[in-house]
Amino acid sequence: MNTTATHAALALAAHDAPNQGLGRMVSTLVGSEILRIAGEVRAFAESGRPVLNLTVGDFSPKQFRIPAELERAITRALAAGQTNYPPSDGLPELKRAVGDFYRAVLGLDYPQEAILVAGGARPLIYALYRAVLDPGDVVVYPIPSWNNNHYCHLAGARGVAVATTAENGFQPTAAALAPHLAQASLLSINSPLNPAGTGFRRLELAAIARLVVEENRRRGPQAKPLFLLYDQIYWLLADDSAPHATPVELVPEVAPYTLSIDGISKAFAATGLRVGWAVGPPYLISRMKDLLGHVGAGAPRPEQAATAELFAEPALVERLADGIRRGINVRLAALDRGLSALAAKGYPVRHLPPAGALYLSAHFDLLDRFENNRGIRKYLLEEAGFAMVPFHAFGTPDDNGWFRLSVGAVGVDEIPAAIARVDAALAKI
Repeated sequence: MNTTATHAALALAAHDAPNQGLGRMVSTLVGSEILRIAGEVRAFAESGRPVLNLTVGDFSPKQFRIPAELERAITRALAAGQTNYPPSDGLPELKRAVGDFYRAVLGLDYPQEAILVAGGARPLIYALYRAVLDPGDVVVYPIPSWNNNHYCHLAGARGVAVATTAENGFQPTAAALAPHLAQASLLSINSPLNPAGTGFRRLELAAIARLVVEENRRRGPQAKPLFLLYDQIYWLLADDSAPHATPVELVPEVAPYTLSIDGISKAFAATGLRVGWAVGPPYLISRMKDLLGHVGAGAPRPEQAATAELFAEPALVERLADGIRRGINVRLAALDRGLSALAAKGYPVRHLPPAGALYLSAHFDLLDRFENNRGIRKYLLEEAGFAMVPFHAFGTPDDNGWFRLSVGAVGVDEIPAAIARVDAALAKI
């Protein structure tokens, strides 16, 4: 085989017609800005310069091990030979454990047929988009938010992005959403919020849930409904200052239209284990199950068995999640102190108090110096080894000086030194 000639031919084809033969959806798909930035930061770190990597919403096993109880349960499942295909909608014992946990902790009563297990939250969100949307249907979502714009593209839907403000923690208000719901087939919200790390106030979330109920009553039973996607993957990491609530808990009438997304990836620092679930109306869950059954998106059987074992003990789940939450909070508190110290020195820096998830939102008012978020990000990376993700990676169309800082891959002792580097970098300008 002439390997050199083959490689040359492939390279030429990629150069001359990079999208030749590809469908419109894929050829116009925009890759993840977050992952692109993460790759740039890895290259920067490999050069040997110090860097505080606050980019990807993931956990470093060096900083956050999965709970030992989960690890041992997976080992037991493997030793017992649980390595074949699980049921396409999830192990019955896991669905039963999730239902019991929700009943005990959230006060929500869901039968097993209302629960669908998959390989993390992403396949479930994608399945919902494909299950309820036809090409051209409208999805309403706030910005900044994670990946709704890309899911709209994948489903051929039309996204209506609703701007939010720092004063509301970048969470949408019912008043801002209301004018857009009459035309919508899906409303997508998330709490605690990626990227801001903030949670809904109960009254505001209840008001949004009532809007969904009222819109569906207006349409009547024969019309296509307005569905509500409630992504609560971070809820077990919510801070006590911003207690978590669910739309169905606050407004039970919204249950027939609401699909909630959850899983173990964040609460147990188990992002690579790929166990997530959706909870919603059984008829919708059934069709999502059929869709995912064709693409092999199931969660691994040993991890499902282990998760079922843990979730059978609600107190254990809350204790383990509390351990992860305390590790996150000590890092967020260190960032909080460092950014507050920079602001106290008169630097153009402000941030939102951390309230949940892995994240803190920070604003660097440097657009007059660098013109856009990319310039600010690049300067602080190169001058201070301070790596962040700008809000335009979360759908905001304008450069606004806001950035997401994610703490799952950094040590507490790394933060003061990084803040000192930022101090020196800001002093230069």
